[in-house]
Amino acid sequence: MIDPRLVEAAEAAADLAGGIIRPLFRSALLVEAKGDASPVTEADRAAERALRAFLGERFPAHGIVGEEYGTERGDAEYLWVLDPIDGTRAFLTGRPLFGTLIGLLHRGVPVLGLIDQPVTRERWVGVAGQGTTFRSPLGGTVSPRACESLSAAELSCTSPDIFPPDQAARFEKVRRAARRVTWGGDCYSYGLIPLGLVDAVVETTLKPWDWAALVPVVEGAGGRMTDWRGEALTLASQGDVIAVGDPALLPEIVDALRGP
Repeated sequence: MIDPRLVEAAEAAADLAGGIIRPLFRSALLVEAKGDASPVTEADRAAERALRAFLGERFPAHGIVGEEYGTERGDAEYLWVLDPIDGTRAFLTGRPLFGTLIGLLHRGVPVLGLIDQPVTRERWVGVAGQGTTFRSPLGGTVSPRACESLSAAELSCTSPDIFPPDQAARFEKVRRAARRVTWGGDCYSYGLIPLGLVDAVVETTLKPWDWAALVPVVEGAGGRMTDWRGEALTLASQGDVIAVGDPALLPEIVDALRGP
């Protein structure tokens, strides 16, 4: 059973980050290039600094790992995993298809996850052993749809360019088998799985801060989130990810993604 204070703290932290991010959305920002050439803005850094300070004060014994500022107390029993703006390119181009991700691992297992879209003010909260909740001024409920076959599946992926050559052909098998594929969305696409609007997401090169918050959200809605072999995601995972709303769809995707 997750201490309700942890959930309350995650929501308060998301509120704090949203207050920093919203005023910078669609504003002129200084953009730098990271080592991996992905864009980073002062919004990313300022939001992560605020998240770290807030959670560090509330839970001084907990560890924290984030995209911008690395790891503190990485061997702690509880580890907060932060991505202040997942989908920075969408943020920079004025599209509200990004989100703040706040995850919590207990001994390496995701037990709490939050996706917050600070512009549309949509929020998904997943807690181990509980159902996923969704709040939005736009309405909508948690109701993933049954989908047992790729031929009926709405598939989503951030970009076809994320796949290295050895994985691109394997993903192409999934793409060809799916009913339809949509590109873009980053963490937002995973939030659409519990709403029954997307059936599956298949991606690679994800870091822990990209997926840790998503697992409790997807699985709390009755779905599954694994690596390409169908195994649970861990800090040692290679970054290839499958998320499905209907667990019956997972074996077909895993089979299609098998190498030659």
